[in-house]
Amino acid sequence: MAITETVAIDARSSTQPFPHFWEKVFGSGRAILTLRESYRQDLRAVKAITDFEYVRFHAIFHDEVGFYDEDRHGRPVYNFSYIDQIYDGLLELGIRPFVELSFMPLKLASKRITHHFWYKPIIASPKSWSRWEALIFKFTKHLVDRYGIKEVTNWYFEVWNEPNLDFWSGKPKQSTYYELYDHAAHAIKRVNGNLRVGGPATAQSAWVDRFIKHCFEKRVPIDFVSTHIYANDKAKDVFGSKEIIPRNEMVARAIGKVKDQVTSSRLPNLPIHWTEYNASYKNEVSVTDSPFMGPWLADNILKCDGLVTTLAYWTFSDIFEERGVVRQPFYGGFGLIAAGHIPKASYNAFKLLHMLGTDRIKLKSSSTIATRRVDGSLAIAIWNYAPPNKAGSHRRVKLVLKGLTGLNAIRIHLLHHHNGSPLARWKSMGSPQSPTSEQQLELRAAGELNPPELRPLTGENAATIIHLPPHSLALIETIQIT
Repeated sequence: MAITETVAIDARSSTQPFPHFWEKVFGSGRAILTLRESYRQDLRAVKAITDFEYVRFHAIFHDEVGFYDEDRHGRPVYNFSYIDQIYDGLLELGIRPFVELSFMPLKLASKRITHHFWYKPIIASPKSWSRWEALIFKFTKHLVDRYGIKEVTNWYFEVWNEPNLDFWSGKPKQSTYYELYDHAAHAIKRVNGNLRVGGPATAQSAWVDRFIKHCFEKRVPIDFVSTHIYANDKAKDVFGSKEIIPRNEMVARAIGKVKDQVTSSRLPNLPIHWTEYNASYKNEVSVTDSPFMGPWLADNILKCDGLVTTLAYWTFSDIFEERGVVRQPFYGGFGLIAAGHIPKASYNAFKLLHMLGTDRIKLKSSSTIATRRVDGSLAIAIWNYAPPNKAGSHRRVKLVLKGLTGLNAIRIHLLHHHNGSPLARWKSMGSPQSPTSEQQLELRAAGELNPPELRPLTGENAATIIHLPPHSLALIETIQIT
């Protein structure tokens, strides 16, 4: 029998600001995919549950977008047709781009060196640094001319993606990336000094301290730093150690490292945008497709509060083709929504966590976030974390709410294996690779959360018992009964 834990929350307690840093930016599949209606359908769905503000994707300069060419004399030719359609479509849906400046157009590349991704982005340095700078200037100026400087100053420009890995073939990697960044940053600031540019967009939280030092000493513009982490990255790659860091600690540890690097640098007030993170960089069904994501996400939010400006989940949708065309709805994809517009448990986790208020009540609990909303009601997240593929144990929590006035009740929303997760239903169907239309409807229905349980509260110290199965997330709201 599970031991009963007590979590006591006083509604009169002082609070601290709790900006929803985890739901401001999402990653997505590459630029050209934004033109698909299926992509936009998923975008609208995630916007509806999070009201997120920015989306980041690779390959706005990839040749399939048709942006850069050269005439028969070798002179640059620019075509903004698809770029305009891409950004117009985002803005029409109330989403701004977090612009990743990548990858190299073929005719501007020094060599035809491609990444192993299915769509074969070119990762080479430019054949001419002046032409690279001119490309960035033309691109940025066009955006300002089309959308206005008032709009584009709200955007972010991030130079490249993970240059410390195999997304950048320049040698030596670090110094050639600095040159890539420097030319891009100067070009953007020539368009308008109020535009925001940053980097190094590295994997494994690398290079940040050295990158800031470079920008400060060389007087290169920098408005923010960005980097990435995945919960199954190795400690050797992130910290240079031989530790075994659990999946529920890696993200916060890496963010803490970078926060310390920034605050101890010559530019200590730089915003930190974590432009990619997830529980796994591999395709693990038991991780990214499962209810494991609910408690994992909540746990990261608690641990990372106050350390980062934005934390961009990679990605909002499985409209995604880095390893080829998606073959089945559940394969461990990064997205919140599986192919066929099927919401995963992670989608419902974001939906529940969006309900949290904007002021946090500090608690000693390591598995509870208590918040107060603008209307004075409380919103509380409680979870039962267990590693993926581990059975875990049930958790019994006595929730004591103090200081409530009037007649009150609570609504309990609960996400677990059999509520708000379609994975078990898909497996019970025999894991069909291509679900029929009827099966898709059934899977979408299985991805819906059941209506919340309503319970009355009585007394000054109102208490109720919350049962949490393994890999579950509960969101409890207080409501006044009139």
